[in-house]
Amino acid sequence: MTLSLVVGGLWWAQDDQPSPGPVLAAAPVGHGVAAPVAARPVVVPQPRPQPPAAPLKRSRPTALAVPAITIQAPVVELGLDGTGHLAVPPVDNPRVVGWYAKGVTPGERGTAVVVGHRDTRTGPAIFLNLNVLNPGNTVRVARADGRVAVFTVDRVRTYDKASFPDDEVYGPSDRAELRLLTCGGLFDRKNGYASNIVVFAHLTGVDRTI
Repeated sequence: MTLSLVVGGLWWAQDDQPSPGPVLAAAPVGHGVAAPVAARPVVVPQPRPQPPAAPLKRSRPTALAVPAITIQAPVVELGLDGTGHLAVPPVDNPRVVGWYAKGVTPGERGTAVVVGHRDTRTGPAIFLNLNVLNPGNTVRVARADGRVAVFTVDRVRTYDKASFPDDEVYGPSDRAELRLLTCGGLFDRKNGYASNIVVFAHLTGVDRTI
């Protein structure tokens, strides 16, 4: 089933921002005059790909934690609204996340979907800093069966809502995968956020404590 998610009228929908140019450092050049010289690029080692863990049986999520951005939140169940789009997490409680309850549970084979607000009228919300996650970061999901499904982030992308890749984000998978979604991009008072931030992660382990 292809699922189109709309939250508050916004698509829960690659960050194409150009990367900054090389950092310039000053090097002495006679008479105390400094000339800009391109610094050697800093090589950031990429984390080794983590092998997928065996999928778990179905069990509803109860809490979600993302250590890299120091958040932990209870999980509420979400269904579809009258237009067939995913309902929103409650705006009067911006510190919770919502899971599509008719879909895959986190840790189960397939693609589980969890959404959260970036902000509300009252201020920042639970997924404010979702966009700063990097490959190798972990997402931990406590489940009703007492297990904690541990996911490793593969990539983080920002998609314009007009060209949101439904199949890539929500499509089926032979392994246990997780998607975290929130709003992103430019904000317009009339139309809201122009984009959606999507975190792609896969199951790499099972723990007992979140």
